[in-house]
Amino acid sequence: MSEVLLTPQGVKEKEARLEYLKTVRMLEIAEELKEARSHGDLSENAEYDAAKDEQARTEHEIQELEAMLRNVVIIEGASSDVVGVGSKVKIKHIDRSKEYTYHIVGTAEADPMMGKLSDESPVGKAIIGHHVGETVQAFTPNGGQVSYLILEISK
Repeated sequence: MSEVLLTPQGVKEKEARLEYLKTVRMLEIAEELKEARSHGDLSENAEYDAAKDEQARTEHEIQELEAMLRNVVIIEGASSDVVGVGSKVKIKHIDRSKEYTYHIVGTAEADPMMGKLSDESPVGKAIIGHHVGETVQAFTPNGGQVSYLILEISK
């Protein structure tokens, strides 16, 4: 696994999720398996199969989180002069006159609905390296183009 960019808050969230999976969720799954086994024949036991599937998914997520945290590069506060990973940015969609505020983060932490925009997303790529007052073009996945005006940059 290559480097994973995370903010200090993102690291805490990933560590908390890992701790939850290892302690709480794996114990819950063990109980689900125990309960399913008590119903007898495992060959036709849907509860047992579902619990085993959930155990495999959870173990896989634990492995992914552990690998991610081994390869983490913590994003420190960025400059307030130029947009970079770690910046908080207020932009305006030129055609719609609508404003958005985003925190530019690494892909592993991205959640646009929560205002966390990936540095590898079309808009993230377009605004990185630019300053307040500049207009940038972002290319949408369907091949279109959208213009944004950078209104504010903060750490």
